[in-house]
Amino acid sequence: MATPLPEERPTLTLVPPPATPVYKEQSEPGRPAWIESARTVAARTNRIASLALLPHTVRGYRQLGRRWIDRFHDDYPQMIASTNRAIREAAGDVNQEARLKEHRAQLREEYRRHRLLYSGKTAGVAGAVAGGVGFGAVTGSLWIDVVAALGAWGIGAFHGRDRDKPSTEEVLGLPAEETVRGHGSVTLDDLPEGAKPFPIRRAETPQQAAICVLLAMAAEGVPVVEVWDVERQPWGWQCKVRVSEGTPEAIITKAGGLETRFDLPANGVRPQPMVERRACAILRLVEGDPFATAPGLPYRPPLSMSITDRFRIGTSVGGDPLEVSLAGVMGLWVAASGGGKTGILQALAEGTTACYDNITIDLDPFGDGLEDLGDAVRLTARTNEQIEATLLFFLVMAKARARLRKKLGMGRKWKASREHPAITIFFDEFPKATELAKELAIALMLVGRKELIQVEFASQGATTAYLQQNIAQMIALKGVGPCKTGDTRAVFGDDAVREGWLPHKLSPATDTDPKDAGHIFIQGVPGKPDEPIEYAVHEAPSETLRKLAAERKAAGLLEPDQDSLRAMPDVDLPDIGMPLPKLRTWEQLLRLCGAEPPEGAAAEGAARVVVEDAVTVMEKQGVDRMKTEALLLALRDYGSAYLAWTVDDLKARLKEAGAGSPETLGRIGDEQNPRGYKLAKLASLL
Repeated sequence: MATPLPEERPTLTLVPPPATPVYKEQSEPGRPAWIESARTVAARTNRIASLALLPHTVRGYRQLGRRWIDRFHDDYPQMIASTNRAIREAAGDVNQEARLKEHRAQLREEYRRHRLLYSGKTAGVAGAVAGGVGFGAVTGSLWIDVVAALGAWGIGAFHGRDRDKPSTEEVLGLPAEETVRGHGSVTLDDLPEGAKPFPIRRAETPQQAAICVLLAMAAEGVPVVEVWDVERQPWGWQCKVRVSEGTPEAIITKAGGLETRFDLPANGVRPQPMVERRACAILRLVEGDPFATAPGLPYRPPLSMSITDRFRIGTSVGGDPLEVSLAGVMGLWVAASGGGKTGILQALAEGTTACYDNITIDLDPFGDGLEDLGDAVRLTARTNEQIEATLLFFLVMAKARARLRKKLGMGRKWKASREHPAITIFFDEFPKATELAKELAIALMLVGRKELIQVEFASQGATTAYLQQNIAQMIALKGVGPCKTGDTRAVFGDDAVREGWLPHKLSPATDTDPKDAGHIFIQGVPGKPDEPIEYAVHEAPSETLRKLAAERKAAGLLEPDQDSLRAMPDVDLPDIGMPLPKLRTWEQLLRLCGAEPPEGAAAEGAARVVVEDAVTVMEKQGVDRMKTEALLLALRDYGSAYLAWTVDDLKARLKEAGAGSPETLGRIGDEQNPRGYKLAKLASLL
């Protein structure tokens, strides 16, 4: 007999093997039997209710209740709330407030009449139904009550039926994410059978407007699948739409056909693709003026704000404010003739001239520049010589400030203050400037941002035919009004039109019709996302701007800081490959441009030359004060013209220049309190 293999040998153990368990259904230990019975009854009840469509009936009456509430309110609360918001934003404009309050009173009266009428209709229908049921109950007619109950059940089940179609994932048995529909969403499945497109003016409720949008887009071949957040606005309708394929570019392409379907004026369909949702867009159907209720220009007192503050210059088509800050921001503003370019620049300059830490400069080689704000502008240059000298002066100042920042403890950027103000240069009609002026301006654009010397360029076009160089997309802040399609692409990129940037659809003004003058699409606003949305820039009457300019001039205009002015002579002139004009001092530049010199500045002539020489010798010796006798000796070493001068001659010339008599200087060497002149005071005369 063979010896068994190890795996065939029986296991030796004292513990008997466990018996094979026999499982049987049993209730959970500790749970009473009546609970199990109740669970069974509840399951059967739910099954019977589901077969009887009771959940559908309840859902149907919920939907009918929501429809009744929507029709009872009929968008009046939202229209009244929108009017209230417009009243708050129109603070200060008495006439506009009066019109809006009258409109609000009219809406409230219409709302009251609508509620009474609708409540009466509802009461009549409810009375008829209750009367029929009551008649059946009184007469003992069971069949009438049964028919009424079946009718009520059928109506609820019909309106609460599940209209969702199974998706591909559900048919194939694949897992699919749940899609949450937007507030008030209407999809293609919600469209009535056989419905045809109709004009948007026939829509009275948000649901009707949504159906109108879906029908029109389906008829035009736009792959829209959902419309939601429909709102009635004073100027028309606003909603959000979602396409199933491609991008909302299809809406932009079909805008002309959609305007016909909706029976809207030209440019009445205004889509705004949503940056955060690629397949969606905000659609505005404009029947009236969307900016009619926009607030007017707010009053800003002289020296009341900082250049770093944001200030309102316009309003979006959706009613949101357009607020900008120009501190360290280079800007390009493009609009064709009649596009409102002057009004745009004046709206910007109205803010900069109200600052306590900014100097506004106006350059225009062809037109009137900032026009009505001229009194609040520190320097205005019109001739080629003036413009070139001004740009060279501030380009050198930018280089000087770059070396000063660390010494003044400012860090990586110049910090604007009353003592060290920013400079904002408005350069209108840039294409008409000389080649030298263009090169200087572009050089300043590249280095002036950190030094708070910013340039706002303005042009009638944005292509290289106007700007000669492709600088449009190099500039951070860009606003474009009525223009050509090529200008849109030059500023916002080759795909700009597909993405909803449509300033070329705006119409410039004529002699009798303002049309879309002053309307812009804007990109690069600090603190604001880049969205293709239309804005209207506030246009102030000329009389108002002239009054503001006079107030600000009376309050005092700022001068460049002495730190920057003293540092400029030590800076090399820029090399731009072209001969440069003479670098003038600030006072010389003001006189060249016909501006008033600073208060107390020395007049041109022999006396001014003495002041300039005195400042020069003090700076060379590295002192901030000198006794009169020591100053005369230094001047004799500096120039032979002073060899025959006496102390009295020097005092007379400096007094003639505005320096006054010698003042006490404090301790100098062994002398306790000698008299003489301080560098800061002499430099202030220049």
